[in-house]
Amino acid sequence: MRRRIVLPLVLLIVVGLPATGLAQLTNDHIELEGIIDIHAHVGPGTQLSISRSLDAIEAAQLAQRHGMRAIVFKQHYLETASWAYLVSRMVPGIKLFGGIALNRSVGGLNPNAVEQVATFAGGFGRVVYMPTFESEHYNPNSPIAVPVSKDGQLLPAVHEVLKVVAKYDMTLSTGHSSPQESLMIISAAKAAGVNRIYVQHPIMPRVGMSIETQKEAAKMGALLEYVLGEALGNQKEFAHWTEGIKAVGPENVVIGSDLGQWGRALPTDGYKLIIPRLLKAGFTKAQIDTMTKTNPARLIGLERW
Repeated sequence: MRRRIVLPLVLLIVVGLPATGLAQLTNDHIELEGIIDIHAHVGPGTQLSISRSLDAIEAAQLAQRHGMRAIVFKQHYLETASWAYLVSRMVPGIKLFGGIALNRSVGGLNPNAVEQVATFAGGFGRVVYMPTFESEHYNPNSPIAVPVSKDGQLLPAVHEVLKVVAKYDMTLSTGHSSPQESLMIISAAKAAGVNRIYVQHPIMPRVGMSIETQKEAAKMGALLEYVLGEALGNQKEFAHWTEGIKAVGPENVVIGSDLGQWGRALPTDGYKLIIPRLLKAGFTKAQIDTMTKTNPARLIGLERW
């Protein structure tokens, strides 16, 4: 079988480096040692889903070569815990995790599907995403929508899912829910005993969470995920992105790549492009480490591995 070889725009071979330390700016190269990408889009997909520029093996190999500590495989329509298990057998030296997005292909708000991922051998199933591409907020008045609330109240199935997330100490993403739905989800999750919660790309226009609402989510115990894919545009878009981070505070932010789409930067190149811009924008190396290493590790419970 013919193998595809993917050559990143910037290739850095990392051998025997420790998994911690500050992001360093040396010789115009940004070292990715110890970084954790909680939002890596990978293939393969189905003919009904979205094709990606890297499959799970290639993404893991690329991240491992750059000394990254871990990545979480994201797929909107398939669970990825099994992918993480299989690829970990082929690509040593990096932690790999997966999860499940509660769209129609897995039965929507399906606690049984969540428990299957949660109990996958080895703890590879870490993240549960509330509906993403098929959320009702993302698809108003659409027959494909998977609602999480009605008349201002979360649906009973949401609470059943949260019980499973809490039982197995999984990580909860609010998915592509509305800002107010996200606050309700965070509140219910905390009440259910969920300890690891984040709001997925809150500044994406179709999610549309204001800075004040983001601050409220942070006070409730959630992290805010700011993704590289939203910072790679022009200077105005980057400035909007960094202003949001400064407003909510780097201590409340986790940076994922949200990359892997055809025609866009590879995830590793995304970090290499954005980290120098963050430094130039006045963020300290320690703040960047908080957002790319410390908070992601805490969010996915990496201290257990």
